[in-house]
Amino acid sequence: MTARPIQFYFRGAVQQISGKPTTRSVLQWLREDACATGTKEGCAEGDCGACTVVIGERDDSAPGGLKLTAVNACIQFLPTLDGKALFTVEDLADGGELHPVQQAMVDCHASQCGFCTPGFAMSLWADYETRSGTPTREQTLSVLSGNLCRCTGYRPIIDAATAAHARPRVAMDRAPVRAALDLLAALPALEYQSDHTRFFAPRTVDELASTCLARPSARLLAGSTDIGLWVTKQMRDLPDLIYLGAVTELRTITREDDQLVIGAGATLTEAFAALVAANPAWQELAKRFASMPIRNAGTLGGNIANGSPIGDSMPGLIALGASVVLQRGDATREIALEDLYLGYQKSALQAGEFVRAIRVPCGPAAPTMFRTWKVSKRADQDISAVCAGIAVSVRDGLIESARVAFGGMAATPSRAPRCEAALLGQPWSAESVRAAMLALSADYMPLTDMRATASYRNATARNLLWRFWLETAAPANAPTRLAEVSA
Repeated sequence: MTARPIQFYFRGAVQQISGKPTTRSVLQWLREDACATGTKEGCAEGDCGACTVVIGERDDSAPGGLKLTAVNACIQFLPTLDGKALFTVEDLADGGELHPVQQAMVDCHASQCGFCTPGFAMSLWADYETRSGTPTREQTLSVLSGNLCRCTGYRPIIDAATAAHARPRVAMDRAPVRAALDLLAALPALEYQSDHTRFFAPRTVDELASTCLARPSARLLAGSTDIGLWVTKQMRDLPDLIYLGAVTELRTITREDDQLVIGAGATLTEAFAALVAANPAWQELAKRFASMPIRNAGTLGGNIANGSPIGDSMPGLIALGASVVLQRGDATREIALEDLYLGYQKSALQAGEFVRAIRVPCGPAAPTMFRTWKVSKRADQDISAVCAGIAVSVRDGLIESARVAFGGMAATPSRAPRCEAALLGQPWSAESVRAAMLALSADYMPLTDMRATASYRNATARNLLWRFWLETAAPANAPTRLAEVSA
């Protein structure tokens, strides 16, 4: 790596930035340094979407070799833009003429106070540039899951999404952008220094491993969807940062025999697409995990390494028997995902070690029945009160294997050993499930907080196990109410 300025494509030219703090957000740079004030600051935590911008990256599989994704500028650190392209709402109008997305927002009366409108426009523009054909209402709702509006309601905004695609197509000229990114890719890997800290962006796994060994006290940074809030909300001073987003090898997703191998740097959008393709039961969680801009930035490896008790990916992965590949220097080791967590936000990672990949059983090696669900106050963009992952295999009418895991019920996402023991070897029946529900009550001692009471969490966990029975194996005439079962 070479000490040099941050360089990225913006407003038709390559920008060179130096002298800014490593944790300066993209939003702060836009509004305070570039005077691009169309991008707004609302929540400063990646929740409201007023700061939505679009990031362009080299991708030969994307149209014109340029991949466009909507992200939240308020929690992305400025050095993470190195080698990429940045687009804001000011880039949409061509020669003063509104883009079809903007014109549709006007024609459909989809803006009143206008504060949130640039964020909506950028989310819709990213979808406009990547989708072929008119989106369905459900697809539009997913695209807008990270944008909040308190003026118009969503109906006219959804109408605008449809109307934009009905207009004559305005194609983006991607060639000059891709050409600029190709030149930036030829630069050495970034080492950026501000007054007090340094930012390292290795480009290979070997460079990453050596950097981690040399600087074990540095903080690993991936999508910044959690660490960004440490700065914007907790006002924390961070140590040196080692960025994983430039390591192409960490973003690969492959199928090896009966396992899906997901690189730790794969975004949640990419990882969930692969998980859903392998097992459609992931679909509900994939839609409800945070929002599209957060999924576009956050990584599966980051969600796992974070070790949060409410990390929504972990229960399902634990239930399926997933393992994590860890690397320290040249040495790698593989452990079961549930063994990674030692306590509240404490992991088995050694100094200088990082998560390299997640291995998820699929195909014949996977359980025959699997579900994962999230329970929260809001459908989108919310922290779960309880998240469940349940996997059961049945042979000749008897339960051959059972793995039950929950998030939000303990200091870490964890399995329910008493519940599993109550199921193993028993007939796959309502009576067996009811017994397991009773055993489940002894597996956890959840807390009461602003999201749910302990009693609610316990009842919800039991009910999700019952839901699993109803969805996977219950006969058509089976009772649907627990009272009928327990009577």
